[in-house]
Amino acid sequence: MTETVERTKNGAILYDKAIINQISAERFTPQGWLHAEILTGPLRSGGRGNTMFVGNVPRQFVLRHYMRGGLLGKLVRDTYVFSGEDLTRSFMEWRLLDKLAANDMNVPRPAAARFVRSGTFYRADIITVRIPDVVSLSQYIAEEERGEAFWHVLGAAIWKFHEAGVYHADMNAYNIQVDHSGDIWMLDFDKGALRPPGPWQQQTLNRLQRSLEKVLNLDPKLHFHAANWEQLLEGYFNAARSE
Repeated sequence: MTETVERTKNGAILYDKAIINQISAERFTPQGWLHAEILTGPLRSGGRGNTMFVGNVPRQFVLRHYMRGGLLGKLVRDTYVFSGEDLTRSFMEWRLLDKLAANDMNVPRPAAARFVRSGTFYRADIITVRIPDVVSLSQYIAEEERGEAFWHVLGAAIWKFHEAGVYHADMNAYNIQVDHSGDIWMLDFDKGALRPPGPWQQQTLNRLQRSLEKVLNLDPKLHFHAANWEQLLEGYFNAARSE
């Protein structure tokens, strides 16, 4: 992949010319595309309303505006302290995705990213290539009961990321996606990083378990049981032992 950086009057745009050969600030707005639709989904899988599909039909890109979550997000919606171009969230995520995609990891291919400065603060956006025919894990297990084999595959897929040192800051039932073949994909690597093995691996598993339990509270008829989590762990540790 070819990384190109274009300076703007109040920031910069990073993009891959092999995917988008011409880039402009308008591409980071819904008005800059022929088609745009806000991503929505059941069980809150649409996120914070800051993500949309854009591009020609069939829509081929995903545009995401960086928004804060948690309590701080109620006070400061979408601004971050500027500490240098290479440390902006959008550029860091773009470059991480670039490395992972180049190593055939199941992540979206990064197309473009930008930051816009305003004094000591900045706002940011990222555009990735849309993965066809995927649904969130929350939606996938809402549709029907999934067998033991699926949970083993899911656990093994998570191990593959961990074995490669991929830290996902928010591994949850929405950012894990399943395609029509049953393959597992990972989305939204904001604050993600490559790390040596450590406690973070167990911490991300714990985060996913809490997320699944939270989704189950939203819909008690969801097809998720304690046995499924044990099956996921079995798949994870079987994959680890086979290395």
